[in-house]
Amino acid sequence: MSEPFSFTLRNTDGMARRGEIVTPHGRIDTPVFMPVGTAATVKGLHPEDVADTGAQILLGNTYHLMLRPGAERIAALGGLHRFMNWDKPILTDSGGFQVMSLATLRKLTEQGVTFRSHIDGTKHELTPERSIEIQALLGTDVTMQLDECLKLPASREEIERAMRLSLRWAERSKRAFEARAREGYALFGIVQGGDDIPLRQDSARALTEIGFHGYAVGGLAVGEPQDVMLKVVEETTPVLPVDRPRYLMGVGTPHDILEAVARGIDMFDCVMPTRNGRHGMAFTRFGQINLSNARHADDPRPLDEESPHPAARTYSRAYLHHLTKANEMLGQVLLSTINIAYYQALTAGMRTAIEQGRFEAFRMATIEGWKRGDLPPI
Repeated sequence: MSEPFSFTLRNTDGMARRGEIVTPHGRIDTPVFMPVGTAATVKGLHPEDVADTGAQILLGNTYHLMLRPGAERIAALGGLHRFMNWDKPILTDSGGFQVMSLATLRKLTEQGVTFRSHIDGTKHELTPERSIEIQALLGTDVTMQLDECLKLPASREEIERAMRLSLRWAERSKRAFEARAREGYALFGIVQGGDDIPLRQDSARALTEIGFHGYAVGGLAVGEPQDVMLKVVEETTPVLPVDRPRYLMGVGTPHDILEAVARGIDMFDCVMPTRNGRHGMAFTRFGQINLSNARHADDPRPLDEESPHPAARTYSRAYLHHLTKANEMLGQVLLSTINIAYYQALTAGMRTAIEQGRFEAFRMATIEGWKRGDLPPI
């Protein structure tokens, strides 16, 4: 093991924060975007290509990996880093969200959740202790507590019930994590409470009392309006410890990330860059560009000649349009890579702006660039 987990807050500009996380598998500059490698792969991309975009950490998923190929098998093969040929940090989601959204015939109790696999119908049980065990077997740098993630809208009574259960599971997750003696690795608690601000703040305070290496805001980006999500974030982050990283789970669009950083968030993950890339959509400083549109068929320009990533500067829009319309795999790979690279460039720009005390100017200029949009070919 190299250096143990730590977080250092380097700069602030308003509520925006510039920090550094140290993990056993390397350092991470924040704000940071984590590409999603759900099943031990960022879909369609070589790990080396993901690293070349500037990605410093990936996200894996407990639910998917416990079902296939199995945590014990990955452990026997040397752990998730070796298994997927990724030597940088990895964070794993606890599996709670996927159990609620993908699994069939779920049964939730105080002990945990039993469910049938969406793959083959086999029966499984996921408890806070088993989730921690799986993540330890995987060998990931940042472990997440098991929580219950409700779909919104929901009644206040139901939101509070799920939040209180998640807090009890947080306590059990911490005890299980400490019992496994993985010195130097990290456990994050997850703030729940739906769209109810007082419940969110209660959850944040209770998690702080339990004590975690970092804190996530979960249960958002599940269909609620952006202004609701940002209001919850804005009212929750001040309750969290200043000296620990803050992670907004499953978010989101470039605009979501920009606004959440302005409200004190440090870490993000989302499938959007790769999922949209597989459907012909490119994220750029001009906004999102749909390469399926016929107007790109004769356009020789690259997506962005000033992009730090070569693929965005090299391939013409006409070629990317052709690949998209022909449903060629290369188009999906290129656009996924370009999109991840844009997210990395966006967060790198935010880090620099925070360091220089000009985050608000950067935020406004970025939004203005998206509003102006792409210019048609001359």
